[in-house]
Amino acid sequence: MPTAPAAADTTSEPARLGLGTAAVGRPGYITLGRDADLPADRTVEALRERTHTLLDAAYAAGVRYLDTARSYGRAEEFLAQWLDAHPEAAAEVTVGSKWGYTYTAGWRADGVDAHEVKEHSTAVFDRQVRETRALLGDRLDVYLVHSVVPGSPALTDPALHERLAALAAEGVRVGLSTSGPAQGETIREALAVTVAGRPLFTAVQSTWNPLETSAAPALAEAHAAGWLVVVKEGMANGRLAGRNATGPDTAPLRALADRTGTTPDALALAAAAAQPWADIVLSGAATLDQLASNLTAADTHLTPQDLATLDTMAEPSEAYWHTRSQLPWA
Repeated sequence: MPTAPAAADTTSEPARLGLGTAAVGRPGYITLGRDADLPADRTVEALRERTHTLLDAAYAAGVRYLDTARSYGRAEEFLAQWLDAHPEAAAEVTVGSKWGYTYTAGWRADGVDAHEVKEHSTAVFDRQVRETRALLGDRLDVYLVHSVVPGSPALTDPALHERLAALAAEGVRVGLSTSGPAQGETIREALAVTVAGRPLFTAVQSTWNPLETSAAPALAEAHAAGWLVVVKEGMANGRLAGRNATGPDTAPLRALADRTGTTPDALALAAAAAQPWADIVLSGAATLDQLASNLTAADTHLTPQDLATLDTMAEPSEAYWHTRSQLPWA
């Protein structure tokens, strides 16, 4: 397998862009405007084709980090099939997946009580790592505990830690993803977890965008400790896409986009990539046009004044996560 990217040693190397598959591996997700993004008939085959089309375009554009998860419907399967068909790509890309949520929507977008159920137990890990390995084999480079919060068994269960350490000994970078207003606390708890005197976790995937910046100090600490730092939800589940960035909360973003001739989505992702602790910034594109626009972030250079302008958009963390919890699955 390719070596998972190490955290940058300096603050001058820009973050690379990756592609996430959350929005195209299942018929329902919480990205605003998704009804217009996907085929009306969201069959397995239609989303498989969309996923493969996006992977083709992303790889051709130089994207080399691909993100998926057990709970993203059939996204791991779609990615595995694409890797099977593109052995030259499989030798170059870094594949990250996540365990801890079980997909429960039964390939439906609405009328579902719970699209996914979280459990960070040894039993779920044992089952899901087998499922992931069955699809991805030794192409799994990074494996994250999905959506950890303070007090999670992922941070306290010695039996689970031993299993994760054994996976790390096989060459897989073990880490966690975070969500919620206490992301910083979660990251710092994870930094303190050791097995046999050695740090267990060496990667984190966290939400950071101009509306939710609270995890930045803890992410800087993780980066300094040598962790791989991956930014997710850089567009705030579509709130910072041009079609949705219409309210007063996004006025600074729109003004900067108008002044620079750039799109709001590219600016949001470029702001994440400009953070000195960020190694990978994920695009969650569901269409080729979105992907092309997102990837222009790599060539979008923000001045300190630009970043200061975007800093004014930050919301209180509790308010941000409350808004996110109200976004509909569609």
